[in-house]
Amino acid sequence: MSLTTTTRLSPDWPCQVKMPGSYDWERSAAKWLRDLVPARYASYPALIRHPVLLARHAQIQVQQEIRVARTALQTARAELPVLGLPESVIEHTIKLYAAEVLQLQHIARSVRAVSEALAVRGMSR
Repeated sequence: MSLTTTTRLSPDWPCQVKMPGSYDWERSAAKWLRDLVPARYASYPALIRHPVLLARHAQIQVQQEIRVARTALQTARAELPVLGLPESVIEHTIKLYAAEVLQLQHIARSVRAVSEALAVRGMSR
């Protein structure tokens, strides 16, 4: 089974990235990955020239964001009342953090799928 067929079946493949093997797919992958990292990183020449390196950095970045969101979720009930926030705001914030963790986990799987495709492409050159 080719990479394109395997990836097409993956629900984790980001819709913003063209399918591997299609025209300009690496450029669409790099553009999507640049949106996941802080702007200053997206402009570093090594990350621009090597999308697989950009993908690696995006994986690290998203994992850190997951850690931050999990910490915010785990500490919200204890720390937010001290700030004088109403219970309704605290509950809404907890739901927000929980949803963010799920979204970031999905993004992490998408970054992994793109990273794997870029690595396969890099090995075949």
